Amino acid sequence: MDGMVIRGGLVVDPASGMEAVGDVALLDGRVAAVGTGLPGAAREIDAAGLVVAPGFIDLHAHGQSIPADRMQAFDGVTTSLDLEAGVLPVDSWYARQARQGRVLNYGAATNWAFARIGAMIGSNEESSLEAFGRAMRDRRWIDNVATGGEVSGILERIEGGLNQGGIGIGILNAYAPGAGVQELTAVCELAAAHGVPTFTHVAYMAHTDPESAAEAYIRLIGYAGATGAHMHICHFNSSSKTDVERCAKLIAKAQAQGLPITLEAYPYGTGSTVVAAAFFSDPNFETRHHTSYDQVQRVADGSRFHSREELLTAQKEEPSTLVLWHVLDTENNAHHRDLMDISVMYPGGAIASDAMPWSMPDGSTYTGDAWPLPDEATSHPRSAGCFTRFIRHWVRERAAVSLMEGVRKCTLIPAEILTPSTPAMAAKGRLQAGADADVVVFDLATIADRSEFTAMNRPAEGVKHLIVSGVPVIADGVMDVAARPGRPVRRPIRS
Repeated sequence: MDGMVIRGGLVVDPASGMEAVGDVALLDGRVAAVGTGLPGAAREIDAAGLVVAPGFIDLHAHGQSIPADRMQAFDGVTTSLDLEAGVLPVDSWYARQARQGRVLNYGAATNWAFARIGAMIGSNEESSLEAFGRAMRDRRWIDNVATGGEVSGILERIEGGLNQGGIGIGILNAYAPGAGVQELTAVCELAAAHGVPTFTHVAYMAHTDPESAAEAYIRLIGYAGATGAHMHICHFNSSSKTDVERCAKLIAKAQAQGLPITLEAYPYGTGSTVVAAAFFSDPNFETRHHTSYDQVQRVADGSRFHSREELLTAQKEEPSTLVLWHVLDTENNAHHRDLMDISVMYPGGAIASDAMPWSMPDGSTYTGDAWPLPDEATSHPRSAGCFTRFIRHWVRERAAVSLMEGVRKCTLIPAEILTPSTPAMAAKGRLQAGADADVVVFDLATIADRSEFTAMNRPAEGVKHLIVSGVPVIADGVMDVAARPGRPVRRPIRS
């Protein structure tokens, strides 16, 4: 037969519960059969001793470029979605991805922040990291409660993006903490009316009241209860910081009462954002967050800040500069390791990377075609090793999570979060006849993240084969630099 057979691997399919040695046949971009002794094919992969699983689905990836795709491919990712921030306009973004071609499947939500920027300061730039930094020079959209007319403009822009196939609404509330409850209630009502999730970076992340992480989650729970909107919590670990135990109890209680709330986390104690983020300029930043300014570090050159004044100067001069924020010391602090476990192992929670773009020393985003990436390209290590780090540390080394559950958190759970609103996701995160032929084949004994804060652009290891839409992207551990099989993940477009 034509197509491909992956033969003799340990097939792990959380949807069916299968965890057994078998074969997987792929044909015309779909899984044709799963079983043993399947007929031969034009191409065969010997997977003996390897794990064969659905390709990992990343709900939270900001790179959205060929360089970012290639790094994520070695992390086992076959579908890379930008849902926390999203894009605006939606239509032109999807058209641009299709023109340039993508290595991985791709998609995005509708960007609430840029809807706010357009309605409140009149800037209608297309969403990008650089445009975001420029918009942060005008704090009206960050600090101000929107007027009735401005709320109408925000909702109109968001609905336009949803009608163009945006996968829900990305709400970067922490970057515009001045947004009022009435506005956000209206945004959530719009999401509920369209039957789509919101993907929220909660407004506050401090350990102490007022404006604590607990307060932010109480608000989010209220939006879910009052509007019926599906509220998805982005990077639960870095939003909750050192108060994750309290926050997890709040979310678990709300879920037990049937509220439509889901969450994701990434397995790092260090976050990443732009230097112009509003929370850095809080005069009480250090005391309220149990942190210090020297825990904030530029990605490009590794330099750290030493005072609020130094950081405020950087906000004015270089607002879109990427920075790291070292919050949990999981290497040396046992309590911090326990907090990380709570977020990463949260029952029913997805793993998602929050992968950042790859930056050059001048602060520009690298979008070139070089592979390997240029030595000077930098990013957060999670941009290269999130899923492999999770499988290595929590599944293989500690056996804190079973292989089946580990794969489920990387595949089926993210697919199920999106399936009710995005029909295309019903065919992903599964190894069953009819599912999309997105497959990762990895060596559980060697799979590992290699990217570190002192050497960021090292691809993960252990992924031997990666197949996207039936097309090999990685074969025998080698990247096919010409491969562009990525397809759009998009909701149906409304006229």
